[in-house]
Amino acid sequence: MKMTIEIDCTPVEARAFLGLPDVSGLNDHLVKEMQARMDANMAMLAPEELLKNWMAFGTGAQESFRKLMTAAANAAAGKPD
Repeated sequence: MKMTIEIDCTPVEARAFLGLPDVSGLNDHLVKEMQARMDANMAMLAPEELLKNWMAFGTGAQESFRKLMTAAANAAAGKPD
C-alpha cells in the first residue's frame, strides 16, 4: 500500500509545526553584515588600488613572482628547470 500526503504550508508554518526556531532575525542580521562588508571592500577592487597593493611589494616580490610563473610555464611545457 502506498500513501501520499500533500501538505500546503509556508516555510514559516512548517518550521513552527516542527518546532524549529525562527531564524529570520539572524538571517536578516547576517545579510546586512555581508552587505556592509562587501560595500567596505568594493574600493579594493578598483584598478588603482590593486596596482598600489601590487607595487607595494617592491621589485624583489615581482622578481619572485616572475620566476614562479616561468617555472610553472616550463613545467607545463615539460621543459626541465
